[in-house]
Amino acid sequence: MRNPPFIASISVSIATAGVLLVTASGCSSGPSNSGQASAEGTQSVAPSSPTTTPAPTSPPATTTPSAVPSPPPSAMPAPAPSTASAAEKQLGALSLEQRVGQLFMVAAKATGAEPGTMEALTKYHAGNVYLSGRSKEGSAPTAAVVSSLTGTVSAATTGGLPLFVATDQEGGYVQVLSGPGFSTIPTALVQASSGAAKLRADAATWGKELRSVGVNVNLAPVLDTVTSPEFAPSNAPIGHFQREYGYDPGNVSLLGNAFADGMKDAGVAPVVKHFPGLGRVVPNTDVSSNVRDTATTRDDPALQPFHTAIKAGTQWVMVSNAYYDKIDPANIAPFSLTVMDTMLRADAGFKGIILSDDLCSAAQMEAWSDADRALNFFGAGGTMLVCADPTSIPAMHQAVVQKATADPAFRAKVDAAALTVLRVRAGQ
Repeated sequence: MRNPPFIASISVSIATAGVLLVTASGCSSGPSNSGQASAEGTQSVAPSSPTTTPAPTSPPATTTPSAVPSPPPSAMPAPAPSTASAAEKQLGALSLEQRVGQLFMVAAKATGAEPGTMEALTKYHAGNVYLSGRSKEGSAPTAAVVSSLTGTVSAATTGGLPLFVATDQEGGYVQVLSGPGFSTIPTALVQASSGAAKLRADAATWGKELRSVGVNVNLAPVLDTVTSPEFAPSNAPIGHFQREYGYDPGNVSLLGNAFADGMKDAGVAPVVKHFPGLGRVVPNTDVSSNVRDTATTRDDPALQPFHTAIKAGTQWVMVSNAYYDKIDPANIAPFSLTVMDTMLRADAGFKGIILSDDLCSAAQMEAWSDADRALNFFGAGGTMLVCADPTSIPAMHQAVVQKATADPAFRAKVDAAALTVLRVRAGQ
């Protein structure tokens, strides 16, 4: 994402309000030098067919988008009590436009939301927002900004559902919020030197600072494994900025997940990123196109930190914007059924929110229209789309609503994703 880069499949169906629901299922890869809002927010010092798999998206192109007798009354079983969950009931009360809004996380400048952000929240029903860029103003002004965002919640906007409010508080070069009331957080590499126990305690402190201003999601930690200290300076998105917790999956898993556990202790949801890893690439997807990982495999040891996080109950996983030549060379990860449906859902057993990295401002996305970015992501099993440029939201939201209206299979994916978001909100 910009500034520094910000940063399914389903089985259970229910009929709600006459609609088939299917259960299914920060941001950016690193600091960049663009002026666009970013979830990770630093300045860079470095560089439809319902039953078929979506067509490859590299290079991107436009998306085309016998009766049984009833038993006699005496043989009819007594009606079963309602088993619909709270999340299912909430979903049934939302319009299609509101359901689609639950699937977007839009940027808001940490120093004050711009009109485009407010329009996304009010007119396009966005149910999630993240503070981007940089604020040095401290906790009180930040709480006021968050209050202006959460104040948009109403029956007409989100169906009365509260917002997920996120930011990117990794530490080091990627710390959106600072000033009075916020600790100065070191880079992940420095955090790692304190050991897992102290890191968890420190992260709980940092998480409480976020919670105190109304932030309930942190787009951290980075669980990418950079291959070696020698390669780190060449690894533009991660190693160059010391965003890694180490150089082998075991240490990254231990220490990165200590950070995640500390956030949970504070009541803030951690977002582990950038699945399936950016520790082996050279360019940064925020500022370069056709970024490819030529080494990572479906059963790669570098996946261990993510699998550990999922087993520990993490409910948010961010997918990178890179291509993975040994996994799905034709599709970038957020457009890949193999990455999101097969690897995350089936292989890892993940049931939470599959979050994109920024799909609105990253250079890796230049070849696709805004509409196709959204349709490809949700069509491949994504749950929530991160957008650093609020002006992209209208085209994306409208495209998803239109396709969901015309295509029952795509509508099922939208409903499944929205139900996943609501279940995570409800702590299910």
